Amino acid sequence: MTGGHQTLALLLFSAFVAVTLGITTWVSRRRRGSAEEFYAGGRLFSPMENGFAIAGDYMSAASFLGVTGLIALYGYDGLLYVVGFLVAWLVVLFLVAELVRNCGRFTLADVVAARMSERPVRIAAGTSSVTVSVLYLVAQMVGAGSLVALLLGRTGGAARAWTVIVVGALMVIYVSLGGMRATTWIQIVKAVLLLSGTVVLTVLVLLRFHGDFDRLLLTAADRSGHGRAFLAPGLKYGGSWTARLDFISLGLALVLGTAGLPHILSRFYTVPTARAARRSAVWSIGLIGGFYLMTIVLGLGAAAVVGPDAVRDSNAAGNTAVPLLALDLGGGAGSTGGTVLFAVVAAVAFATILAVVAGLTLASSASVAHDLYASLRRRSGTPRGEVVVARFAALGIGVVAIALGLLARDLNVAYLVGLAFAVAASANLPVLLYSLFWRCFTTRGAVWAVYGGLIPALGLVLLSPVVSGSPDSLFPGVDFQYFPLQNPGIVSIPLGFVAGWLGTVTSAEVADEAKYAETEVRSLTGAGAA
Repeated sequence: MTGGHQTLALLLFSAFVAVTLGITTWVSRRRRGSAEEFYAGGRLFSPMENGFAIAGDYMSAASFLGVTGLIALYGYDGLLYVVGFLVAWLVVLFLVAELVRNCGRFTLADVVAARMSERPVRIAAGTSSVTVSVLYLVAQMVGAGSLVALLLGRTGGAARAWTVIVVGALMVIYVSLGGMRATTWIQIVKAVLLLSGTVVLTVLVLLRFHGDFDRLLLTAADRSGHGRAFLAPGLKYGGSWTARLDFISLGLALVLGTAGLPHILSRFYTVPTARAARRSAVWSIGLIGGFYLMTIVLGLGAAAVVGPDAVRDSNAAGNTAVPLLALDLGGGAGSTGGTVLFAVVAAVAFATILAVVAGLTLASSASVAHDLYASLRRRSGTPRGEVVVARFAALGIGVVAIALGLLARDLNVAYLVGLAFAVAASANLPVLLYSLFWRCFTTRGAVWAVYGGLIPALGLVLLSPVVSGSPDSLFPGVDFQYFPLQNPGIVSIPLGFVAGWLGTVTSAEVADEAKYAETEVRSLTGAGAA
């Protein structure tokens, strides 16, 4: 890449950072310092604002970089991510949004603890939420490293390492100073930028093929080297029985995982009512749906215009397909148009990563302070004390995410997010649904549901081809691969539900009918909601 690419992209990225740091500083001076302000932004956001923020939180580097790269490399099979990410929002809209807003205050554990023994439930749910958030953070760090490696001409691991460190430092600053209010506005700005950039690229791709989508499909298939097989199922998830089971496992994780993501659930606490939460979900579905339809065009465009071989040469996992597409659509390497468009796309992608990591860090630090810290203390702490702990937790989580991001730098970001979704669907979703809808659910059942999904999910990932036993593994030089699938969802998700049921039916505790009735009335009517 030429110096012009680097300079312009870094200037645009610096401008976004300056604007968002300005927002953070302004908010930090105006906030009241209360727990409600830090965790939920004072619950003052409108449904439209929150809908844009949710979309900004959800449309991550996995979507913009990873999904388009998978479509460019694998065609039809890459579309599974698009379908899964979008269909998942129907689960959120119909089963989660309003009920979570009515039953909780700041975190997932609030919903479960409303009718259970608080301490064991909060420790379990807090541990699971932090784990999911860190896994999701790793994907964003990997996306940042891939981008800067391309931007700086693949100068080696040092460029990726420093990028990951800078992104980690910025996310800690955003969360520590601004809390939820600053994070929300950063996500709104990012959503507008990302949607605008995606619209421009989609229009340019369609113009390149004179609006003929069939021609785009055929050209992508021809350049893929696989012919019509590129447009049919099976290129990545076909052939062996393990590949087909991986397809099912990934689909389950994507569709069910969104409803268990801590940073998505926490967004429903930033609006004043359950009705506003539902309308936020509707806004986000519209924005996210439009975005994912455009990623299909971008992925196919990258295959047709850039070619899968060029994408793989730049990044084996396909994470740089969209920046390379922008470079070609603008006029190619060395042209002014290519330089400008590449720089804009790189800056938008960086903005995407920063906004998402801020939301994830806030959600995980809230779980540490509000659930883990508050539960482990023998005496109850003050809300201001929780906020201080949350700020320190953001720093610790940032360090862990940076370290793991450097370790997993060669994996596709969409694939990494698929693992986070599998853990969320295995550990968080069962306990959430049982708490909301099962009258007999007990504290033991809640704890078993969380750990019964979390431990198998993490264990199966460690024993899978992701970690060892193949050239693309995190540790290719060793082999302790005993689980053949790359995504554990098909096994760990049912285990989470079974563990919750088993813990309940074997518990000597009798479910508190009065607490369940109170929770049911509150979840459906909003009476007594914070």
